[in-house]
Amino acid sequence: MHTSRQLRSDSFTIELAGKAATIADVLPGDRAAGRLGVVVRQPYGAVGASGLVLAAVTAFYDAQRARADDFYVYADYFLFHVGRRHGDHSMLDVWPSHKETVVPDDPQALLDAINDRAITWLLVPEGEPGSPPSGREARASARDRIVAALRYAPGGRVAGGDVRIAGNDVTESFVQAALDPDGVLATFGDAASPYALEVAERAAEATPEQRARVWASREGLREDGRSVETYRRLTLDQALASLGGGADADPA
Repeated sequence: MHTSRQLRSDSFTIELAGKAATIADVLPGDRAAGRLGVVVRQPYGAVGASGLVLAAVTAFYDAQRARADDFYVYADYFLFHVGRRHGDHSMLDVWPSHKETVVPDDPQALLDAINDRAITWLLVPEGEPGSPPSGREARASARDRIVAALRYAPGGRVAGGDVRIAGNDVTESFVQAALDPDGVLATFGDAASPYALEVAERAAEATPEQRARVWASREGLREDGRSVETYRRLTLDQALASLGGGADADPA
């Protein structure tokens, strides 16, 4: 819950179709009850959606603050790692670790996992579309519940994006921490704490070189000193077709 102490809604500047917007315009619905799901296909891929994830997390905590001064709850936001784990994204406040789940590279298995977690906002990575899930019941369930779907790019800028999200130095520090597990571990006084053990266990999911390339690519997102990511809104049918698509394993 580190983000609840360091981020507020004014940490982000959001544009939708060229006009000033809020995260509620991009992800409509109940701030406290909405469930975000991000499909991840490459090392630290969800870093490319960090602005949207952190803006949504901040809005969730804003809703908690409106209810009570004291709370201890994490947003029900999930990462769906395709094929294998692609890096620990807990510094983006996706926690506890069971919310990062591994799913086979199969569109029906992905949609089943998405439905099982009652996802309402779905993010899919840039890539060539493939065959959509075939299960009629699963498609109907998704259609009844998912209210927003967007495409993101692991590198941060999607082709034809109509959503822009700028963070600040604090949001970017969370990205840097996610990509530097050794640095995170160095800050712990107790290497045996549950979180430190989790970070250490997952550090090998991406090589130091892969992490370094992802971090270096963030420099290209800078505009007036702020990292700006772009996203493209999709119909649900487009998003479902993307579940059968692939992406390069490590394009960074």
